[in-house]
Amino acid sequence: MSKGKVTGCKYFHALKKQFSLQIFVWVGLIYLFVFSYLPMVGLVMGFKDYDIVDGVWGIFTSEWVGLKYFKEFVNDVMFERLVRNTIAISVLKMIFTFPMPIIFAVMLSEMRSLKYKKLVQTCSYLPHFISWVVVAGISFHFFSLKGIINTLLVNTRLLQEPISYLSDKDLYWAMAVFLDVWKEMGWWTIVFLAAIAGVNHELHEAAAIDGAGRLKRIWHITLPSIKPTVVIVLILAIGNLFGGGLSGSNFEQSYLLGNSMNSETSDIIQTYVYEVGLSQGRYAYATAVGLIQSVISLILILNCNFISKKISGSSLF
Repeated sequence: MSKGKVTGCKYFHALKKQFSLQIFVWVGLIYLFVFSYLPMVGLVMGFKDYDIVDGVWGIFTSEWVGLKYFKEFVNDVMFERLVRNTIAISVLKMIFTFPMPIIFAVMLSEMRSLKYKKLVQTCSYLPHFISWVVVAGISFHFFSLKGIINTLLVNTRLLQEPISYLSDKDLYWAMAVFLDVWKEMGWWTIVFLAAIAGVNHELHEAAAIDGAGRLKRIWHITLPSIKPTVVIVLILAIGNLFGGGLSGSNFEQSYLLGNSMNSETSDIIQTYVYEVGLSQGRYAYATAVGLIQSVISLILILNCNFISKKISGSSLF
């Protein structure tokens, strides 16, 4: 029997042995191809004078317009506001949402009661599974003029008049960050807890014998040990800066909580793409705007990965 036939038999034998695992892998690959790679063909729409009436094939047969839509977006009166709000909200979320799961994970890892630890962890990550539609509804009940928060503060004489939390443009960024921390902190805590669980306990025991207190062990052992995980999550967060920081949920928040009263601070690139693309039917223009955002995100993640690899030795790829 030839070497090629032997190799082929071994391959098919291994494939048959791992059939159930192969199904899981191929389902994921097919999903990734259909919903992530295949739609990228439509990016050419941003460089063409596309009309929805022409159908799918119109993407390839439409007339080329080059960078017309890109120039139009840069010169749009909304450009400065959209970029400012998108970056500001994402940066604020990253500043507050990124360190909170790390701190919370360290606190949970130091708990001695296993039952209480599991209870707190479960309660903290449950909000992640709540849709932003539901979160928006809860927010209206709590933070509207006649909501629970205003009613409580007014009745206890802490406020003379109720505050319009959801309509005040000056409060929108703070509300967006607060709701994002509440919703996503527990979910990302799982990642850092898994990293902390991999820390060698003998290091803590040796440090304790040498007289190191709990805070010193956290600072000199726990945090340095989870640095690779922290770096990878940070790179992903920076790469998703134009999408929503760590959670990537700016669109849902801005679309559901944004209104005519706070639009000056709630309008972002994603909601603008939705409005001009689906509401106004300008698919080519919306594609161009979305492509600008994706290219900037790609540049950010590549640069951040390069810098991280040079400085800390840890990187995503």
